Amino acid sequence: MRRSSFVIISILSIAFLSRGAHGQVSTGPLGNLIQPQDGISRRESSTFRLGKDGKYDRNAPPLGDNTERSNRDNFRVEPGQTHVLMDQKGPGIVTHMWLTFLGPEVQQWAPQGSANHQEMLLRIYFDGAKKPQVEAPVGDFFANAFGKRSEVISLPVIVDDGDAYNSFWQMPFRKSCRIEIVNQSTKNINLLYYNIDWIQKTSLPKDTPYFHAQYRQEYPAEHGKDYTILETTGKGHYVGTVLSVRTRSPSWFGEGDEKIYIDGEKTASIWGTGTEDYFLAAWGLQKNSTPYFGTPYFDQWGIVGGHTSAYRWHLNDPIVFQKGIKVTIEHMGWMSPDENPEHKSNSWNEREDDFSSVAFWYQQGESTFTARAPGAKERTLPSLERVTAYAANNPAVKHGDGTAGPQNLDMFDHPQLLYQPKSERGAFVEIPISVKTKEPLRLLLNCCTSYDFGIYQPYLNGVKIGGPVDLYAAKTADKEIHLLDFWPEPGDYTLRLECVGKNPAAQGYFLGIESVRLRERRPRVKTMGWEKDVDWRKDQRLGG
Repeated sequence: MRRSSFVIISILSIAFLSRGAHGQVSTGPLGNLIQPQDGISRRESSTFRLGKDGKYDRNAPPLGDNTERSNRDNFRVEPGQTHVLMDQKGPGIVTHMWLTFLGPEVQQWAPQGSANHQEMLLRIYFDGAKKPQVEAPVGDFFANAFGKRSEVISLPVIVDDGDAYNSFWQMPFRKSCRIEIVNQSTKNINLLYYNIDWIQKTSLPKDTPYFHAQYRQEYPAEHGKDYTILETTGKGHYVGTVLSVRTRSPSWFGEGDEKIYIDGEKTASIWGTGTEDYFLAAWGLQKNSTPYFGTPYFDQWGIVGGHTSAYRWHLNDPIVFQKGIKVTIEHMGWMSPDENPEHKSNSWNEREDDFSSVAFWYQQGESTFTARAPGAKERTLPSLERVTAYAANNPAVKHGDGTAGPQNLDMFDHPQLLYQPKSERGAFVEIPISVKTKEPLRLLLNCCTSYDFGIYQPYLNGVKIGGPVDLYAAKTADKEIHLLDFWPEPGDYTLRLECVGKNPAAQGYFLGIESVRLRERRPRVKTMGWEKDVDWRKDQRLGG
């Protein structure tokens, strides 16, 4: 059979199979376009509307003249303020939301910086509900966790280039719909633009469910209990998960299974095989974005303080419930020997990492999920640093041949020290750190990789720590270099980075370092005390 004939027959077969019992064409994403459409399309937007007093008036028509103020289609939302994007009567269906705003970095339009999207709380109320059906940080709702901007290319959520936020979730309402963003930051939301597309309907079927999205968190995940993503009673279907994890232990966190309980069952009838398996990956997670699943943010594998955020949309496989649903996931994974009661490494341990999530579902009537999003301050991950020794603007920092000075990069909260030697000869940087209490700590560098950076050997008080670190990368990026797990005695220490050459592809021997850090280990490391008396000068260890 010729290939072209096979393709034609296949298309005809699909068209035939897509017809229902009454000859109606399937209402899939494209098939629905040839069906008659009920209602009238409407839009709420940030376009400038001139009131009689010369100021913005949301009830006035768009200005639309040739003056520059016709292009003032954005808002500044000050700390503590709530901005209403839409407040309309129903019935109707929100079909699309688009919004954008300045990122948190300092720039011309915002010399003090701006709120990040984790500090903005999205709330949507349908039909005058006292509790919002949607309540989540703007970033997390759009699968962008940790306040970091990441690109997402999926079917219901698209974040183009990490700064154009699109939602295509269908959100029906009968009487009213109010969409608002609360600025819970200490900084302004600057240059907030938005378009909310919706269809005004004459009526909706009585059994039409409401769209829900709810954020919750546990810092860290509660010991002895699976992490709960959603628990509600009623009739509906579960359609998506955004899960974000900040690791507090070395090694792989994601051995935990998803366990989903349907209609009040005591044993989960939907029981998975591992965290990455639930997110439709295998053998771990890596940064990617697909129509139904993805990992928009993943910084480093197996470190203390690593960040991973993944989404899973149940669009073709909604999880249906008639009386209720409970969606949970285990927080189990690998463990380094100094955290294991048996002082060995294995794959099945209860970990104590920081979890946050957004559950997406449709439900008839009111949800009984009691979780509410805490304030922006409580949503911010707690610091893990016991000691942070910044390199820039630090008079105690020494360097060898070459120049050194501060450099501001958006990827760091503090200026980095940019050291620029002309060769490896006599090139070094020394940063002092001080330890007050003997406790288990991890020594690491918060630094940069770039196209003109060299290879540096770390030393601590003259003792070589690990091997040389190649800081070359084709593009400039931030990176943590984890060096040592140890119990340092109280006292003063010096971390020396000595240039030993450069990658053949590197254009220079430079070094960019923001800080040297001593990061806390989980309290159980101190309680178990397996490696309390290990001499790090002779026996260097790094769990991972």
